[in-house]
Amino acid sequence: MRQLVTLIMAMNLAQLSIAQEIVELPHENAEGVEWENGEKEYYSKIWDNQVVTNVSIPTMEVFRPEQPNGTAVIVAPGGGLYALSIQSEGTDVAKWLNQKGITAFVLKYRLVPTGEDGVQDITDDSSPDPSKILKKVEPVLPYSVADGLAAIRHVRVNAADYSINPEKIGFMGFSAGGAVTMGVAYGYSKPDRPNFLVPVYPWTYAMPVKEVPADAPPMLVICASDDPLGLAGGSTELYASWLKAAKPVGLHMYAKGGHGFGMKQQGLPSDSWISRFYDWSVAEGITEHVGGQ
Repeated sequence: MRQLVTLIMAMNLAQLSIAQEIVELPHENAEGVEWENGEKEYYSKIWDNQVVTNVSIPTMEVFRPEQPNGTAVIVAPGGGLYALSIQSEGTDVAKWLNQKGITAFVLKYRLVPTGEDGVQDITDDSSPDPSKILKKVEPVLPYSVADGLAAIRHVRVNAADYSINPEKIGFMGFSAGGAVTMGVAYGYSKPDRPNFLVPVYPWTYAMPVKEVPADAPPMLVICASDDPLGLAGGSTELYASWLKAAKPVGLHMYAKGGHGFGMKQQGLPSDSWISRFYDWSVAEGITEHVGGQ
């Protein structure tokens, strides 16, 4: 009986590995940053969410829709660069996008080296001096941004294999992933230029608003006025910078929603943010409307 159970578990694991399509991204060595332990994935009671921590090798999980419409979105979960809120700001987002025919890629970008529990580490570092977090984030963020740019290059080079249009590749990031999104927005070249940007409650303290690139792509900013981290101000500043530069831009600022809402259902208007993103993408010609939905 024990052998049968072991066999069934092995078969289930094999099926899971086949179902998951993981891409390791090319990356340079991170000077001055050392990861002593391996990548971890676990359920965090503190954040009430599945998380990934201690990422030292950037990867993407590919989510292919049954009927791809040619649009792709690279999704960068948030987590203060100490962790990735991999479910509510990653895989759940990708699955929703798949329903609209959009091919999604959930990015695991490099994170601050942490111990047994990265969420506990950022919780401890936030008190009594929150600036300690930024000090640890500062040397790692450039590599996280480099991972975002590498993700775009990979998707564009392999566009035919993914059944996507190489000129319809977007980058969507949440909180710290929003900082990565803006790092991508300010640091791209022709091969890794995103075709649209969706920073969701972007961490503008880590990646302040800068000069808008001359060929900046369309952008949709999403946040809540009651964000407890005070990110509403940076989000509106980001929106205003694109507007002043006469670049296509939209803003959804919800009165209530807090921080880190992702795909969580709170019974608030912010619950439908991803549908508003889809409406915007259709209006901008970024993707095609799915009939009857």
